[in-house]
Amino acid sequence: MSDLWLPGAEGSLDDFVARVQLRIQAFAERTGAAAVVEVELRDGSRAILQSLDPEPGLGFLTLVPYGDDGGDEEWIVPVATVTRITLRKAEEREPFGFSSATA
Repeated sequence: MSDLWLPGAEGSLDDFVARVQLRIQAFAERTGAAAVVEVELRDGSRAILQSLDPEPGLGFLTLVPYGDDGGDEEWIVPVATVTRITLRKAEEREPFGFSSATA
């Protein structure tokens, strides 16, 4: 279907990431707690993010999830594979939080 619109198909990835980070910051300020950011991809995989980055660009962005085993990971994915970004308030005991700083 040639008329199918996909989020991220047009426009700047830098702008997209900056706007998502603004939403995360606004959510954290409104709730008075750190935000937990969970991303779901089209294939059904989910991850809680440490950060996201507009690099390498050209329709791809870098997701930095908390690794299952505590190890470092980076996922470079097409922006169109992101189906949902969920924000929720972090519980005090929760070791997760989102960093809006990009490398």
